[in-house]
Amino acid sequence: MDWQAPPKPAEVAESRLITAILTGHFPIGTTLPAERELAGQLGVTRPTLREALQRLGRDGWVEIRHGKSTRIRNYWQEGNLGVLGSIARYPEQAPEDFVPNLLEIRTLMAPAYTRQAAAQKGPEVIDLLQSLHDVEDQPLLFANADWELHHGLTILSGNPIFTLILNGFENLYCRMARIYFGFEPCRTHSRRFYLALLEAVQLLDLDRVELLTQETMVESLGFWELAIRQADTDDVNNGWRG
Repeated sequence: MDWQAPPKPAEVAESRLITAILTGHFPIGTTLPAERELAGQLGVTRPTLREALQRLGRDGWVEIRHGKSTRIRNYWQEGNLGVLGSIARYPEQAPEDFVPNLLEIRTLMAPAYTRQAAAQKGPEVIDLLQSLHDVEDQPLLFANADWELHHGLTILSGNPIFTLILNGFENLYCRMARIYFGFEPCRTHSRRFYLALLEAVQLLDLDRVELLTQETMVESLGFWELAIRQADTDDVNNGWRG
């Protein structure tokens, strides 16, 4: 049985504060209430609150100023990858353009790690792509397979930073993918990409590998918009936002 430990009080406080910041309850540039008051609002002790604030300060959500109130930082400009990881855990509070912006970043990363993987571990990449031939035409299975492909490519690229960045968005990636691959044209589009990529890797045509990946990632932005429009609102809310 998969036993999950209940979240620690500091984790609960951190989650509530992030939600309050993302929803604008504590806007950028404003200060948090006094420690005693805020701890009472969150239902935690003051030491627990301090632990949560230290975590938020580490990631760039807040600026802790000794002797002064804690300030909400402009986390889009002053935050770090910890902010992105947190937003990925709370996608229901994310700005509407968060997913398109994330997909744009993928258009920059994916061609690089795919080319590097093909150059360094061509036979392993071929095996990875050939394993996709047997994936059933079901959104969930397709989503999982696509994650395994890209995760595997980052590992085979030899650059662990690619893998660490991708890992930070695993849950969000899989939620998005279930919606994306719920739209049949997206599955067809990806199958064509897998086959074309396999051929390019087999021919050791690294320029073609990179170009194919770039073109497909750019096209996926348009397919994402189509998938969102095709999906029922309740399905979307229960998918990547729920």
